[in-house]
Amino acid sequence: MAAAGQRIATGFALASAASLLMIIMWTADRNDPPETAAPPSPDVVRVGVVEGQSVPGYLDSSRGELASLPAAGPTWALVSLSGYVPPGELPSVLSGSAVAQVYARAPIGHARAGVVRIPAYRVPDDVVAGMLATAGARDQERADYGRLSRDLDGAGNDQTRLRRAYARAADTAAAEAHAYRARCACVFAAVVHADPAALRGIAGRAEVRAVDPAPEVRRLDRVEFRPPLPEQPDSPRTAITPAPGGTSMVATATPTPVPSSLGATVISASPQQPAAPSAGSGSSSPDSEEHPAVPAAPAPTSPPGAPARSAGEPGGGSTR
Repeated sequence: MAAAGQRIATGFALASAASLLMIIMWTADRNDPPETAAPPSPDVVRVGVVEGQSVPGYLDSSRGELASLPAAGPTWALVSLSGYVPPGELPSVLSGSAVAQVYARAPIGHARAGVVRIPAYRVPDDVVAGMLATAGARDQERADYGRLSRDLDGAGNDQTRLRRAYARAADTAAAEAHAYRARCACVFAAVVHADPAALRGIAGRAEVRAVDPAPEVRRLDRVEFRPPLPEQPDSPRTAITPAPGGTSMVATATPTPVPSSLGATVISASPQQPAAPSAGSGSSSPDSEEHPAVPAAPAPTSPPGAPARSAGEPGGGSTR
């Protein structure tokens, strides 16, 4: 009996010790400081013409950076063209590099045309596919503006002005759709990945206005590319000024344009972006969104009820 009693007492002691240990551990867990929050994501890098910078200043800076670029392996770069070229000319213009995306704008004269970002790893096939997708989106826009116009009641001054605005927007959308479907000479910039020697070779081609290397770029989804439009002159008087409220052009998942410089808008034919491709190869299946932009300018006032054409610029960010 004594031995049994001793075993019972020992069992109670062990149980008490275990309970006390659990209480101590529970109390310690409750008193532990919360885990440190994950650091904020890196700021967005802006490559291209930034607010307040003149186009000639940007071109000179790009040439200087390219000339001093060390031979340290492939790097990302923004290639700005002297004019608009059709998709079929891109392989020769960008030869020696792996292309990630291009920027295009339909040649419809003075109308407010959109700037379209097209992911393009197989050139020119992906560019043509992006143009056809944009043409389809413009057809839908034209139909939407027609519906909005038909839904207006009354014949007052406000309704008349709105009908005219919807008609102009529908005509612009129709002209853009026609141009893209015809595989227009629309492309004016590209984002490429190549070694410094190849980039210098691209910069020496007649169609190329500037090659802006960006060795600091590691992820394209942390970059806004801001190529100058070919019609932005090399005059020292030309400078880019920010829009009211700091807004800028940002590509979106749906082809919905937003205001940009010289009456342009930025649209994305696809919201996705790849990891760095290897030269000479490419996949047409990008995997993360990126936010490109052309220099900002004051936005036009959209008619009430018009298809959404706005997006905000990411906060913060560093410029080059």
